Amino acid sequence: MKSILFIIVFFLSATASFSQWAILKSDADSLVRQGANHIYNVEFDSAEVAFQQVIERYPEHPAGYFLQAMVDFWRLTLYRYTDKINDDFLRKIGKVIEVSDKLLNENQYDITGLFFKGGALGYRARFYTNEKQWFSAASDGKEAYDILMRAHKKAPGNHDIMLGTGLFNYFAVAIPEDYPILKPVVLFFPPGNKKLGLLQLRASMHHSRYSSIEAEVALMQIYYSFEKDFDQAFYYANDLFTRFPRNPYFHRYLGRCYVKQGKWAEIESTWREIVKKCLARELGYDNLTAREGLYYVGLSLQRKGDQEMAIKYLKKCLEVSEFVDGNEDSGYYSSSLLKLGISYKKLGDKKNALYYFKKVLDVDDNNNNHETAKRYIADYNK
Repeated sequence: MKSILFIIVFFLSATASFSQWAILKSDADSLVRQGANHIYNVEFDSAEVAFQQVIERYPEHPAGYFLQAMVDFWRLTLYRYTDKINDDFLRKIGKVIEVSDKLLNENQYDITGLFFKGGALGYRARFYTNEKQWFSAASDGKEAYDILMRAHKKAPGNHDIMLGTGLFNYFAVAIPEDYPILKPVVLFFPPGNKKLGLLQLRASMHHSRYSSIEAEVALMQIYYSFEKDFDQAFYYANDLFTRFPRNPYFHRYLGRCYVKQGKWAEIESTWREIVKKCLARELGYDNLTAREGLYYVGLSLQRKGDQEMAIKYLKKCLEVSEFVDGNEDSGYYSSSLLKLGISYKKLGDKKNALYYFKKVLDVDDNNNNHETAKRYIADYNK
């Protein structure tokens, strides 16, 4: 349910992300673009220095305040085990809205005010979704959507705004297709157009001044999660990670695309590198990322016949899962148990194979693992 609501808020808050940057003077424009690159490459201290200079030069413009909030948003994205940044993020978002409202009080169609207030509300909606504050998320998301429409009327050919319109056009159709229960919600909005949405996102990626990277991120997510076109998703993931090699979010997507493509050599090498970065505690390479990496390296080793090493990686994946899952059983936990049983079976170790196959039946069923484990158990009982 959480993931569904996140998607709803994501397209309702389509003015969010770096598409809100309005025209700035050349000095601030340069700092903004430089700082954005620092954000995407998770060089947060450098990004904050650039954005503080924007605030000092243009204290009445919402750009610097908005971008400082985006630094905290990316910190929240990467620091998945802490809420210490929450208060700072909400305070900074409140400042963006305050400065934007001053512009909108003088002119309700002020494009800068619309850009940044919409973006602030959109990101706050996404924050509230992550916090399971559904009413607050829906309220901010709806207001962000209304602002998007006003901004689009003001500048319909703006390629930065097309990030927002492209997201709306795509998800207004994709969400009810994937989640029919949400069709009544979508009826309150204008009809979308998936093909048009993709065209607008590509136009934003290729021609916008500020939102090109964010549009590419959206295309990567769409082709991976909705279109299931993993070759196209790989194209974007590979480009993003090549440009921003310190970003674990892009690194994970690259590894996942290799998995979907079945490129086993690349799967092992990519996820090994991810595990190394987790062990080195590089920024954003957390325990959830380590768990994912351990699983895919173990799977790769199992497939090429190195069962002993596969078992080591899969057992480590279980340990990390027990640490991060708490009282819930994840798909990685269930699948690791199953794969351990398979590796022991390949080694001819019936005792351990049966132990892990039976353990699969003791946890939540994920990916139809129960049926597979029962089949292996039945084979032993013949």
